[in-house]
Amino acid sequence: MSSEVVLASGNPGKVREIQALLTASDIIIRPQSDFNVPDAIEDGLTFVENAIIKARHACKLTGLPALADDSGIEVDYLKGQPGIYSSRYAGEPSNNEANNQKLLKELIDVDRDQRSARFQCLIVYMKHELDPTPIICQGTWEGFITTEISGVQGFGYDPLFYVPEHQCTSAELDPKLKNQISHRGQALQKLVAALKTQ
Repeated sequence: MSSEVVLASGNPGKVREIQALLTASDIIIRPQSDFNVPDAIEDGLTFVENAIIKARHACKLTGLPALADDSGIEVDYLKGQPGIYSSRYAGEPSNNEANNQKLLKELIDVDRDQRSARFQCLIVYMKHELDPTPIICQGTWEGFITTEISGVQGFGYDPLFYVPEHQCTSAELDPKLKNQISHRGQALQKLVAALKTQ
């Protein structure tokens, strides 16, 4: 395995989290923006399909192994929405604040026990564009959607995602703790373990 891997994302929050999570490994992450790789067209119908599309796209345009993550939040009351459309929930271009406000509006007057939700993360590692057996790892993080924004850490839906074990939102967690317990942290820990067996 090459130690240099292109990360198929331009999301600065995601790049920062993934780099922090992989510091202990021998993987050197370079965001696709370093190679002027445009974002892939994410037309899959699942997190795993979109992650594969992004990883393949980055491999093809850089010639390097690629890592792609597709993640989002599923709200039970909304039958799993926004799901794969999490980053574009309030429309294009992606806007965290607009997405959060839309989610709060959709759940107005919904009781706490019906506000259960989870973050999902699917991470895909491909050795090359035609890799027929990509490594696929999943992480899931259970919680609730709060009734108001709270916290300044993280990005995306973190200020609305309440973590019962820590009695605060994801955006109020220390970033190191978040990286240990989050959906992305879980998926990356599995990926690092899987790569060691390659």
